[in-house]
Order: sequence, then C-alpha cells, then structure tokens
Amino acid sequence: MAVLTKNDIMRRVAEGNLAFTPPLDSFQLHDHVVDLRLGFTFLIPKTWRLTTKGRETMTITHFNKPGLQYFDVVELEEGQYFELLPGEYVIVATLEKVKVPNDLMGVMYPRSSTNRKGLSLDLTGIVDCGYEGALALPVRNNTGAQIVRLYPGERICQLTFELLTEPVLNPRKHKYHKKDIVEGVGKEKDAEVKLVLKGAIKTLKEKFPAK
Repeated sequence: MAVLTKNDIMRRVAEGNLAFTPPLDSFQLHDHVVDLRLGFTFLIPKTWRLTTKGRETMTITHFNKPGLQYFDVVELEEGQYFELLPGEYVIVATLEKVKVPNDLMGVMYPRSSTNRKGLSLDLTGIVDCGYEGALALPVRNNTGAQIVRLYPGERICQLTFELLTEPVLNPRKHKYHKKDIVEGVGKEKDAEVKLVLKGAIKTLKEKFPAK
C-alpha cells in the first residue's frame, strides 16, 4: 500500500474527498502524517453500581455491551483540563471528526511525546474506509506516582492514510460512524455475540461465511 504524503492529503481535502472537522492547522501537518488533537469528551470506567442485590462490581466481558451505564461521562469546557491519575484508564474523543473516502484506510499511532509523558494509547490502529466521525482513544497513565494533566486541543496521536488496491463499494460501518463516542459505546453485533456466548463457533462459521 502507498502512504499519502502531505501534498496528497491536502489535495484530497481541497477536493472534499477527505475531510477534517474542525479543519487542520499548520501544526498538525507533517510530510506523511497528520496529528490529531484531544477532544473534550472523557469516559471514565465505573468500578461498581448499586442494584437491588446491593453494591455490585461492574464486571465487563467483550460481549456484554459495556454501555454508558459502565462509564462516567465528563464533558470539559474551554480552558478546563483533565488530570489522569497513576494507573487510571479512560476513553477520550479526538477533537477532529474525520471523513475517509472508500479508497483509503487510516492507521493511528501514538505521538512519541505522548509516550514520553508515561501515557499509552491502546489504539485499535485502523480507521476504516468510508468512516465518518470522531475517533475513540483508550488512554492509560502508566506512571507509578505522577498525575498527567491532559488539555483538550493538545496533539495526542498521529494518523496516516494508505491507498487501497481498489475502492470498496460498500464500506462496513463502524459503531462510531457519524456518532460521537458517547453514542457509539456498547454497540456490538448481536448475532455474533449470541453464538459466541453459547460456544457455537461451528454454527457461526457455517451461518456467516466470508464472501
């Protein structure tokens, strides 16, 4: 796959083929990568909840749809910051919403300056072709004792664009497609989940062959 350069990216932006909202600034553009900025929305995992049975821990598996009831949502305002505690894990939104055409895919990487603060970005890596919306970034403070202060608007990760061998006619829609990260939480594929929870992997393979 070929990686788009700065000129390729800006040409596509000018044509409306690739879009960033709000628009990119000069600090974000590099020879073959775009820096994305931290947004204002933070999802903090809850550890317990009060039920009719009493105080129960918030147990999460990959398939039990950890929706908004599993998180505290923090929406910062301009001029505010977020202090990430040692060992704490949160999900944050990018400031930019991106619109990716059907002949490109994006690949996300943490910035080296982010890593030097003791932060890890557990990035899924891939931004699907045809995707439109903000990106969700799982962030963890790996330090043993230091609080890391995060400011909305700071550059936090990098995005490259790779050209596909052919355009995808009907791109799959990611759970965050045209949503913010709050709306996208907990969206999974019900048919797959039900079969996996039953251990019916053979049935899953037979019922949903790759096409």
